[in-house]
Amino acid sequence: MSALTDISLKDALEGLKSKRFSATEITQAHIAAIEAARPLNAYVAETPDQALAMAAAADARIAKGEAGPLEGAPLGIKDLFCTEGVRSAACSKILEGFKPTYESTVTSNLWRDGAVMLGKLNMDEFAMGSSNETSFCGPVINPWRSRDSNQKLTPGGSSGGSAASVAANLALGATATDTGGSIRQPAAFTGTVGIKPTYGRCSRWGIIAFASSLDQAGPIARTVEDAAILLKSMSGHDPKDSTSLPAEVPDFPSFVGKSVKGLRIGVPKEYRVDGMPAEIETLWSQGIAWLKDAGCEIVEVSLPHTKYALPAYYIIAPAEASSNLARYDGMRYGLREADGQSLDDVYKQTRAAGFGDEVKRRILIGTYVLSAGYYDAYYLKALKVRRRIADDFTQAFEKVDALLTPTAPSAAFGLGENSADPLAMYLNDIFTVTVNLAGLPGMSLPGGVDANGLPLGLQLIGRALDEGTLFSLGGALEKAAAFRSRPERWW
Repeated sequence: MSALTDISLKDALEGLKSKRFSATEITQAHIAAIEAARPLNAYVAETPDQALAMAAAADARIAKGEAGPLEGAPLGIKDLFCTEGVRSAACSKILEGFKPTYESTVTSNLWRDGAVMLGKLNMDEFAMGSSNETSFCGPVINPWRSRDSNQKLTPGGSSGGSAASVAANLALGATATDTGGSIRQPAAFTGTVGIKPTYGRCSRWGIIAFASSLDQAGPIARTVEDAAILLKSMSGHDPKDSTSLPAEVPDFPSFVGKSVKGLRIGVPKEYRVDGMPAEIETLWSQGIAWLKDAGCEIVEVSLPHTKYALPAYYIIAPAEASSNLARYDGMRYGLREADGQSLDDVYKQTRAAGFGDEVKRRILIGTYVLSAGYYDAYYLKALKVRRRIADDFTQAFEKVDALLTPTAPSAAFGLGENSADPLAMYLNDIFTVTVNLAGLPGMSLPGGVDANGLPLGLQLIGRALDEGTLFSLGGALEKAAAFRSRPERWW
């Protein structure tokens, strides 16, 4: 049965279609794998009964010749997506036990196409974090380990459970979200493929909000083609989301394997930062060479406002978070601490008990930069910088078809290593936040391993609504890298 958890999503769909195995069989194999992998803490809610019922329904549709594009495929769902009747708590104490009476649009699209839900995946609380250590449910442990070391490593964040579940063969694919790198950085840390699509490509309806102008859903999968298959189902215009783009959904899988000869690839000089490990620089150079060999032309470009991206992001995102999280006050749903003498006491005690330290930190930062005395000095200035960053990309894409950069400034680090230094943690997003600020698509895929045998990721950045080019380039890089490394099972 374990062989059924080792295959790609594409191979699984082909096996289901040809009836080499059933949806029930592959779902049972994943349920067993999840039970055996509980030490990883990837899942915060397992739904085996629901999964088997969905698998049985998938088998019935396959038997009738009515299979959907994802019929019978077992997937994991990040705890940020509302799933009807199943806990959706954003891994926060303040929402512990919350079971929505509705389904998010993205997960509705997956169930429409026949996918099976295995359960809800661990994440940083309200998606605020880069290591999955801010989760009220405890950290996820990366299935990868350094050579000759038993140190527990982070799978990245905030979609740490999504990335770990795919890397450890606990799901054929997973939903994730990306506000400043939360799909791409975990993908880089776990040797998986993750794509943050163009802002508005996937509906945000039914996804618990962090920073509404930055959040975007996307998949984490084992291969570029698997990610394309999932994104095709997840995407689409949604009238319930005012930021959803009324754009036709391309056949993303058809782009994988297309020739990339003649494409111009930009290499932004500002991404060569001080102190970047030599292994990251070497991988980047190798990626450039692979694309040259595939027939691409390499062009150095400048994104001059890159150095302001992290400060701008960590003003805009907390500002939006302080507004979005004001709804959690103990009055309507979730936790309520009712020992106070007044309404203000209930608010204070509920939020003090319900939010973790990182969420409190960002709410305080956001409230500060939005306050009357500092709104112009911080928030408005950050919005102007954001516009300049978007303009940098616009000018670069007049010369090139896509950009190639590293995904993260390092391989996976040990749990607890950066938790005492928020600034060091925030620097993990140095290569990814620009993409969110500009609303562009970005993909991370594994390019190799470091000296300790840990995966390293390459990032592709594309024009708005041009995910297709990223899938073509990603396919070319994947073929050249021939990344076959897998974590050795220790759990």
